[in-house]
Amino acid sequence: MSVRHLLDLADAGSDALQAMIDDAVARKTARKGWTKGRADADAPLAGCTLAMIFEKNSTRTRVSFDMAMRQLGGSAIIMEAGSMQIGRGETIADTARVLSRMVDAIMIRTDDHAKIEALAQHATVPVINGLTDRSHPCQIMADLLTLVEHGKTLKGMELAWLGDGNNVLHSVLEAAGLMGFNVRYGVPEGYEPEEEFVEFARSRGSTVTMTRDAAEAAQGADVLVTDTWVSMGQDMAHDKINAMKPFQINEALMSHAKSDAVFLHCLPAHVGDEVTEGVFEGPQSVVWDEAENRIHAQKSVLRWAFGQI
Repeated sequence: MSVRHLLDLADAGSDALQAMIDDAVARKTARKGWTKGRADADAPLAGCTLAMIFEKNSTRTRVSFDMAMRQLGGSAIIMEAGSMQIGRGETIADTARVLSRMVDAIMIRTDDHAKIEALAQHATVPVINGLTDRSHPCQIMADLLTLVEHGKTLKGMELAWLGDGNNVLHSVLEAAGLMGFNVRYGVPEGYEPEEEFVEFARSRGSTVTMTRDAAEAAQGADVLVTDTWVSMGQDMAHDKINAMKPFQINEALMSHAKSDAVFLHCLPAHVGDEVTEGVFEGPQSVVWDEAENRIHAQKSVLRWAFGQI
């Protein structure tokens, strides 16, 4: 079998995404009441090691992949770019070839998506996208798991995105096309997502609508999603924040959604900017389930990458 990389959700496809969600639900249920560091009963990745490369700061990605490997019976090595030779000029290709001789899989959290493409091109072990400027597939796997847990049927679901047309929205659109839900995104002018992701979702039959009106985006939605307005390393923060203000998710905006709608945010959140405290801490917010589910979703992503799903 050829090496399985997860650079974007489309690398896995619809059937695999559903299988990963089902696996995550089953494994999470089986662990109920267990200590977090205890390995799953079958320890399917026993003896396997994941190298985790961080060129961007991380809380959830770092801890969730580390704990995912522990619960699957394997181990993880955390590597900061500044303490690696990659931070001193070694090529991505050479790093890929060396790590492929030493570990069983590689996860990288970086900026330029071309870096992870080069890593996958030269690696002979699975490479997983922990975040790039283009996409954030592992986050969306956790989001899909969270929505299923909260009784949402993905096919035909109405998702509203408010704010920046960023890497997270790109993966949302990809998931929409793969899993059959619709997306209305409310974004200010100049902050639209890349058209290829919009066209991917539409080509798979999803209805994708752009609006400059936040209430229109939220109307009748099953889920409202946002992200921090200014990501790590971005400039022009003041101008961007001013452009984003009309797209804040607040109590008034939530009232346009369905009464059982839920709120998602991949975190970290800037409460008072992209979301009000009333929504973030309110009864419709499932952000803590979403954060925890990074572990369970990552476990199934890893099992898929290892050819076990």
